[in-house]
Amino acid sequence: MKTHTPLPLYTKKSEPQWLDAGEQLAWHEYLRASRLLEAALDHDLQAHGLQLSEYEIISILSEQPDRRLRMSVIAELVVQSRSRLTHTAGRLENRGWVRREACTGDRRGVELVLTDSGYAEICRMAPTHVSSVRANLLDHLSREDLLALGRAMAAVSSGIQSTGVCDEVREAEEQPV
Repeated sequence: MKTHTPLPLYTKKSEPQWLDAGEQLAWHEYLRASRLLEAALDHDLQAHGLQLSEYEIISILSEQPDRRLRMSVIAELVVQSRSRLTHTAGRLENRGWVRREACTGDRRGVELVLTDSGYAEICRMAPTHVSSVRANLLDHLSREDLLALGRAMAAVSSGIQSTGVCDEVREAEEQPV
């Protein structure tokens, strides 16, 4: 288990570094826009009876050369606990879109495999999703702003991951209550 000392936002000796007006506005805009975007993308996929979190998993699998990936890797990519991913995979498995198989190199690990039926479904749903991404995100940004957003979010992801806090949260979620 990796341990780390979280960096405090402030100590007892100092005050927090409060957001200035511009930072506060940007923060609120980010929160609102990210929630609206996720709701819009989720809404558009509901026409196919699917949630965005489910689509993301089968999309990731469809991009793999052999349409399979270790479940622990998927959990990291979609930022879900392993137990939550297991439940989501179960719903997809009930539809016949994925199946679970033991990892060939490590029988203790489990891979999620996209079935031919699942691949056909992702191909059928992809135009809806791509249109939704364009209408709800890309059409509102210049290419320069979109690329800057991608770089900014990559920096945020990298910064958060480097603290180890996400590993601790995932491990806590997977502990029996």
